Amino acid sequence: MYKPLIALALLAGPAFGAGLEIDIAGEANGTITIDLFEDVAPLHTAQITAIAAQGGYDNVVFHRVIDGFMAQTGDVENGVLGSDLSRAGMGGSDLGNIPAEFSDLPFERGVVGMARSQNPNSANSQFFIMFEPGYFLNGQYTVVGEVTAGMEIVDAIKRGTGANGAVIGQPDVMAAVRVTE
Repeated sequence: MYKPLIALALLAGPAFGAGLEIDIAGEANGTITIDLFEDVAPLHTAQITAIAAQGGYDNVVFHRVIDGFMAQTGDVENGVLGSDLSRAGMGGSDLGNIPAEFSDLPFERGVVGMARSQNPNSANSQFFIMFEPGYFLNGQYTVVGEVTAGMEIVDAIKRGTGANGAVIGQPDVMAAVRVTE
């Protein structure tokens, strides 16, 4: 049933690296480093690294940012800076959805998780970074990594003041995302 995703994981080759470096611009400015957990969520990390290696995350905004909770980004379809951002958070990539890879890793400060709809198997390209622990997410969302440097940059990301944490006005952006080995 999920054979295309397994093929994606195998074909990702060099793009299936150990982490990401993300240059943030806006109210927050600087670089964050994320260690990806390939052994915990191999399909999710393969998809994230494939999108990053293709430049798909470059200039994608943080569209949903809730103080004391998390900052969400990664809508490569509707969240590109300079486009109409009214649908940011409603899209994904053309790579298809990924089946859940839940683990026993807790959602601590700095943990990176995959965003999804009500369907546990609907993660695609969007991800979030935790400002604070969110244990109510444990076993409900896929943990894909953790911030290993630049958490002070994450803390400075512009907070959303709209409905459900929507960022009003000019959102912060992932100016460039690089895969690291």
